[in-house]
Amino acid sequence: MFKSGYATLIGRPNCGKSTLMNQLLGEKVSIVSDKPQTTRDRILGILTRPTGQIIFIDTPGIHKPAYELNKRMMQAVHDSFEGTDLVLLLVDAGVSQGSGDRFVLNLIKERAPKTLLLLNKIDLIRKDKLLPLISFYSNKFEFLEIVPISALKRDNLDLLESLIFKHLPEGPAYYPEDDFTDRPERFLVAELVREKVLQYTREELPYSTTVLISNYEDRERLVLIHCNIFVEKESQRKIIVGRQGQTLKKIGIEARKDIEDRVGKQVYLDLYVKVKSQWRDDCRFLDSLRREALGS
Repeated sequence: MFKSGYATLIGRPNCGKSTLMNQLLGEKVSIVSDKPQTTRDRILGILTRPTGQIIFIDTPGIHKPAYELNKRMMQAVHDSFEGTDLVLLLVDAGVSQGSGDRFVLNLIKERAPKTLLLLNKIDLIRKDKLLPLISFYSNKFEFLEIVPISALKRDNLDLLESLIFKHLPEGPAYYPEDDFTDRPERFLVAELVREKVLQYTREELPYSTTVLISNYEDRERLVLIHCNIFVEKESQRKIIVGRQGQTLKKIGIEARKDIEDRVGKQVYLDLYVKVKSQWRDDCRFLDSLRREALGS
């Protein structure tokens, strides 16, 4: 009996959705950082076993949209409910419940009757805090399962995988068994660059930074990549470039290492930092980012 289906990961920012998907797949599909709103689009991660195939949908963290970009991010969350077989609601077990959690629970009640609750980051809380937390959520909604996990430490991930398969319907493999995502290589490479920008810049920059590849040449032994890092202000450009170009150099060195690990070849990476005022509200520019993400 072969089982298959779509499992959508949702939750508030920084609850660990991308880390969980990467750990389950054994591949880095979604970039990870400690900055909110790191994931900006729905990204598929494909896990194929002899007994079935799970297509995970990683979604942006649920938040109140302030720009056109954020509105599109939230639309991606709502769209992910369409046609999904299961919803995996991630909650940071170490964070107190608030209005954001109530909003997510109400969304679940409206849209997703078949839901597993994943209490993540249990390695960071005292054990006596776990049972009251399980009781709290049990009284809020009838979840199919409540599973305490640590995505980072891989605690209970084998159990989680088996429970997901348990609740999926019988069906065919939707993707070839060697596929692990639906996203093109160019998108994954651009995301690796953006991950390093998030890592090495100040708090205000993650929200106003994006990355587009202007040229990607895959040669026999070398991949040539020209990449544009966009910000909204000249002051932000100066922060990314850094004193005597040191910050940009560090971003480039670290990104190149990760890209070489992914493509299995030597990489020449050329980075440019450009100012595009208010790009987060520029529909035409956002459309170009979307086309790049889909490889169209």
